[in-house]
Amino acid sequence: MEKLQDLFTNHPVLPESWLWVIFGIAVVILLLWDLLFFNRKNEVPNFMHTLVLCIIYILAALLFGVFVMYEEGVDKGMLFFTGFLVEKSLSLDNIFIMSIIFTSLGVPRMYQHRVLFWGILGALIMRAILIFLGEALISNFHWVLYIFSAFLVYTSAKMVLPEKEQKKELKDTKLYAFLSKFFHVTHEIRGEHFFVKENGKHYITPLFFALLIIETMDVIFALDSIPAIFLITQDVFIVYTSNIFAILGLRALYFLLEAAVHKFVYLKQALSIILIYIGMKIFLPYCGVNIQPWHSLCITFSILFIGIAASLIKAKKLEQKA
Repeated sequence: MEKLQDLFTNHPVLPESWLWVIFGIAVVILLLWDLLFFNRKNEVPNFMHTLVLCIIYILAALLFGVFVMYEEGVDKGMLFFTGFLVEKSLSLDNIFIMSIIFTSLGVPRMYQHRVLFWGILGALIMRAILIFLGEALISNFHWVLYIFSAFLVYTSAKMVLPEKEQKKELKDTKLYAFLSKFFHVTHEIRGEHFFVKENGKHYITPLFFALLIIETMDVIFALDSIPAIFLITQDVFIVYTSNIFAILGLRALYFLLEAAVHKFVYLKQALSIILIYIGMKIFLPYCGVNIQPWHSLCITFSILFIGIAASLIKAKKLEQKA
C-alpha cells in the first residue's frame, strides 16, 4: 500500500473546485451519450446495447475512482470505490421495485427507458439535496453519525425479516388516490407522453405516475443509502460522486437484470450484513480496532460476492430439480 501511495502522491494536485467541474463534465457527457446514441427511439433496448452501456458506466466509475485516487490519495480512492460498490449493490433492490411498478401500471418496455431517464435526472437533484443536508447536519452536530449508525443497523436487520405478501395493485394504493384528487389520471398509456389534453382537460398518464412513484421510492431508498455512505466517509465530494456514478448506470442495469434479479435470493442477507458492518464500524475505534479504507472495500466486496455466488448456485440447483 505504501508503494501505491507514493505512486499517486508525487505530483501537483488540482483544487477541489476543479474536481467538481471534471465530475460535472463527465456526468453530462455520459447522460448525453446515453440519450443521443443509445435511446434515440422508443424501442425495447436489446441485450447487447444494454450490456455495452453497463460496461461503459462501470468503466467510467472505475476510471473516475482512479482519478480520485491520483488527485486525492489512495485512501480517498478506496472510499470512493467502497461507496460506489455499496450504492450499486443497494440499487439492485431498486430494480426489483421498478419491475413491480412498470408491471402494475402496464408500462410497455419500449417506454420504460424514457421514464427511467427522467427518473435518474430527478434522482441526481434529490440526492444532492439530501447529501448536502446530511453534511450540514454532521458538520454542526457530529453525534448525528451515531443516529445514522443505529438507524442503519435497525433497517438492515429488518431487511432479512420475512415480509407480508402484498397483492394490492398500485392503482389501489393511497398514493394513487391522493394524486387523483389533484390530477386527472388516464388509465391507459398514451404513447410516450407524460401529459395529454383531452376534452379540454389536462391528464397525467401512467408513465408520469410511474415516474412519480420511482422518484418517491428513490427518496425512501436514499434514507438507507445516504446514512451508509456518510458512515463510510464524511467527504461530500466522495459521498456525492460515488452515489451519482452508481445511479447513472441504473437504467442499463435494470434492462440487463430485470428478468434475473429475483434469482439473487441471498442478496438481501448479504446487503444486510454489509450495512450492519458499516453501521457498527463507527464504534470499532473505541474497541481498539483500526479499519483502513481498503479493509472496508475488501470486506464489502467479499460479502457481496459470496451473496451473489450463493444465490446463483441455489438458482442453478432449483433449475436442475425442475
